[in-house]
Amino acid sequence: MHVTVLTGDGEKFFSSGANIKMLASVTPQFKYYFCLHANETLSRFEQTPKLVIAALNGHTVGGGLEIAMAADIRIARKSNDFKIGLPEVALGVLPGTGGTQRLTRLIGTSKAIEMMVEGTNFSFEVAEKMGIIYRQIEAIDTTDFMAKIYEYGKSFVPPGKAAFAVGRIKRSCQSGGQIPLEYGLALERELQAELFNSADAKEGLKAYTEKRKANFQAK
Repeated sequence: MHVTVLTGDGEKFFSSGANIKMLASVTPQFKYYFCLHANETLSRFEQTPKLVIAALNGHTVGGGLEIAMAADIRIARKSNDFKIGLPEVALGVLPGTGGTQRLTRLIGTSKAIEMMVEGTNFSFEVAEKMGIIYRQIEAIDTTDFMAKIYEYGKSFVPPGKAAFAVGRIKRSCQSGGQIPLEYGLALERELQAELFNSADAKEGLKAYTEKRKANFQAK
């Protein structure tokens, strides 16, 4: 497996987030570990050396947006009907499964605070302009949308693309972006050294000098 695609079931929702009725009835201790489990799961999406694409096929709100922000690339089905946002403030809580941290890193502190304290949902078009969504895709239905997403995902796998290098680029950016620059540069060097020793790097460099298309194997 070289690329992971996350999407919602059906035609209307990527994810509407947590079960609010459930959270209203459980103990504070359960809620704490609910958030911890979500943090650990979403961190694994970020840290795996595999590209993770969130295919937003419908409304993406609350915990749904928090899931999407843990992906490396977010692509939405173009529609004026679907909404995106972090409305948790209306419940008297904050976006507690990574929302405050990932949104701040995506769009900056002031804009993230404004978005979360207002708690309003907005269109995919606005989200794209803010940099939350990478781009939107025109599709006649969810099936058409997912076909286009899968085609896009295949562009990052062998033999046409060095998936081993794609994964290390992702790791260098995701992990390196969360630590001081000098440590990020050290991580980049280590990942580059790993790649220079890979079969794909040898094939890529050889193909370039021989003026032919590389045949990558993700090795």
